[in-house]
Amino acid sequence: MLEIILNIVSATVRGVTRVELEPPSDEPYKTSSLQDFWSNRWNLMVTNILRPTVYNPVRSVMADRISRKWAPLPAVLATFFVSGLMHELIFYYMGRLKPSGEAMMFFLIHGVALSLEIVIKKNLNGKFFVPRIISGPLALGFIIFTSFWLFFPPFLRGNTELKACTESIAFLEFIRSGKQAKGMNVESGKGGVVDKGPLPMAKRIILKLASHAMKKEVMPPRLMELR
Repeated sequence: MLEIILNIVSATVRGVTRVELEPPSDEPYKTSSLQDFWSNRWNLMVTNILRPTVYNPVRSVMADRISRKWAPLPAVLATFFVSGLMHELIFYYMGRLKPSGEAMMFFLIHGVALSLEIVIKKNLNGKFFVPRIISGPLALGFIIFTSFWLFFPPFLRGNTELKACTESIAFLEFIRSGKQAKGMNVESGKGGVVDKGPLPMAKRIILKLASHAMKKEVMPPRLMELR
């Protein structure tokens, strides 16, 4: 789903600005291992930022202190730590909820798992290969399991998807009319997400569908008109 959204955004920017952007991902469902997924396939823009700013410097420093063969291990752990910290800050910014540490735990688990994979590969030294048809599904299964366990819950608790819908509607209305949309103040409260101010019918329908999808009560004014 995230890959689809990123591709849509990339295609939109490319169509509007006629600037060729680097693809956000490279067919991650075809991954052969965790190393292949994180290094070559998933979120390439972030990978290309973290590699020269975190991974390479840490690896260079550690190469002077430990064997160059094992210098990538602390570099991998440092990179995933920074990525986890970045995601904790992003989730806090989007949801304004107290950080739970789940995103950090997700990336640390993957950092340790990837380090273990590197150790196994170096020790085997090409003497044994797990067939791609086996290693690929195992890697994807691990990624999906840990994502639903640790990555998605803090993202969903902040009602990010509903806020994205309402902000997108407000942006489109601004583009259409040149005026700031009214009645689009969305807050998170005990009873769910509450919209303040009158909403056009289309916006109420979107809120109702989002409420049903999240199994939460979304109550814009005069919602009873829809029932």
